[in-house]
Amino acid sequence: MRTVTATAAAVTAALAAGAAGVAVGRFASDAALKAPPGRPLPTEPRLTVHGTAAGQVTLTRDLAALRPGAYGLSGNGSHAVVGPVLPDAPHSADTVVRRLERVTHGSLDAGDAVWLTPNLYVGDPGSALGLDHADVDVPGELGNLPAWFVPGARRTWVIAVHGLGTTREHALNLIGFLHGARFPVLALAYRGDLGAPRSPDGLNHLGATEWRDLDAAMRYAARYGARRVVLLGWSTGAAMALRAAADSGLRDLVSGLVLDSPVLDWRSTVRALAAARHTPAALLPLAVRAAEGRAGMAGGSPGTGGPGGADGSPARLRVPTLVFHGPDDTVAPWADSRRLADRRPDLVALHTVPHAPHGAMWNPDPRAYEETLRRFLTPLM
Repeated sequence: MRTVTATAAAVTAALAAGAAGVAVGRFASDAALKAPPGRPLPTEPRLTVHGTAAGQVTLTRDLAALRPGAYGLSGNGSHAVVGPVLPDAPHSADTVVRRLERVTHGSLDAGDAVWLTPNLYVGDPGSALGLDHADVDVPGELGNLPAWFVPGARRTWVIAVHGLGTTREHALNLIGFLHGARFPVLALAYRGDLGAPRSPDGLNHLGATEWRDLDAAMRYAARYGARRVVLLGWSTGAAMALRAAADSGLRDLVSGLVLDSPVLDWRSTVRALAAARHTPAALLPLAVRAAEGRAGMAGGSPGTGGPGGADGSPARLRVPTLVFHGPDDTVAPWADSRRLADRRPDLVALHTVPHAPHGAMWNPDPRAYEETLRRFLTPLM
């Protein structure tokens, strides 16, 4: 009897541990699979506003607050734009003073919790940049996808797709530059975004299914006069671009790819976001397994060439590709972009950007970024 009781207790404990592991894996994988658009990723620290003065804002001292360049500063109901650190401005040892360029909406008050975002603009191309544009609906497999179309004289369109933690407003950083170069621009909202259809399972698939919405945007562009398209993607939007360039029925329309902070190995991204939620290292494999089971992502990511990843492997890359990435990205490993460039030096140019977080390679030095982009796009016009 004692043996039977002990065995039953052991089985019960094992089942309980298994159930706990499943629960931990699901919670940890939520950091990637349920990352809401327009909200900061768990890798982005919250800062506190300590005060403002004429053209200045004082923030909690943190490595994030010391980043070079220009960033949006978002809070609950507020958005501002901050420029570089002002080292000579009076401040305490635990604060940083940055130039305050403008407050877009709301207010910055002492004690407010804020975070840095790559978005310098909010609104749409008209309200943010003063550009004529049309709000269009792109027919997708799940329903209509809202998009902004900014017209241009060229027959090569740029289709822009955002990534984790952002919305199509992210594209506003570059729409002004692209419009100045006379490119028509289509900035897409895809499944899971505000105003777009919900993914059937309510999860982000890190580009593995979302790429079909980009394929729909390519078909829309072709229908309305595009002779060629350049796919511009950030983060998981870059993974979508790689997959569409490899698998779309209109892949021959693609003349180039621009990838900013590309997610080339979704497993690394799931682990990074789960770790940022303070998941113990020993439990991170549970987050990956949970993501595999919940979102059906058992293969490699586009661009990796790993198991099941042949759909977007480097061997199938067919068009010139410009990659903006850097070693300070804690969400998508820079090493993956280096490997991609090493494996396809005939097509891939890697522009390394130090001191920039995920999805923000433009922010440290917009002029250098745009000049690199201009040189890449010139032969594709």
